[in-house]
Amino acid sequence: MSDSHIPDRAEALELMQTHIHDENLRRHCLSVEAVMRHFAAESGEDVEKWGIIGLVHDLDWEEHPEQHCVYTRQWLEELHWPEDYIHAVMSHAWGMCTDVQPVERMEKVLYTIDELTGLVTATALVRPSRSLHDLTPKSVKKKWKEKSFAAGANREVIEGGAAMLGMELPDVIAHTIQGMRNIAADLGLDGSAA
Repeated sequence: MSDSHIPDRAEALELMQTHIHDENLRRHCLSVEAVMRHFAAESGEDVEKWGIIGLVHDLDWEEHPEQHCVYTRQWLEELHWPEDYIHAVMSHAWGMCTDVQPVERMEKVLYTIDELTGLVTATALVRPSRSLHDLTPKSVKKKWKEKSFAAGANREVIEGGAAMLGMELPDVIAHTIQGMRNIAADLGLDGSAA
């Protein structure tokens, strides 16, 4: 579509804050953005684009959880966002709320780390330090085995996503922690509140 509009981070952030008011969900979106930026930088991809897509991926979750992604598509289309941005956002909920399969590496990363950021956050919060800075993939893997811990974090999705990426699970966890460390203070996970 030739009249598509490439959004910048300020627009994406404003859009996210307009539709999402819950502090934990906002932090989740910021976490996903940070991890997407980290993976993009590691892959030599467009850091801004990947970050923006991560930032808005749950745009309609608070207002329309029963129709997750339906309103997001509508809102982004009304704003003339490029179709590849919209497709990427839709793909994060593949098999759960959408039938949009992750195809591009960016989409596979988003699909994988969306659930994983929640598990990483929960693991950091139960540590004495309440910090990402001393969190290891081994600690996350230990909590992974406790099915009742962060039960909302779908382990099957994370494992399936890691396989799609051709990455070992500990490596995906390590990159996710690293990405989140970049904004640990914004997430309240830098140990300062301990």
